[in-house]
Amino acid sequence: MDTKLLDILACPVCKGTLVYNKENQELICKLDRLAYPIRDDIPVMLEDEARQLSPDEEVE
Repeated sequence: MDTKLLDILACPVCKGTLVYNKENQELICKLDRLAYPIRDDIPVMLEDEARQLSPDEEVE
């Protein structure tokens, strides 16, 4: 993931900062506990496509 792109992307729900999870290829919003998928190097920034993080998942 391009770090310049990560710097300008924000959570579409709360406009908060996103954390890149390289292992799962996701962008994570800590505030909303949502994980947005990255498919073919393209972040899918749609709330309907995001997965809710389970309570036991730690966010870095």
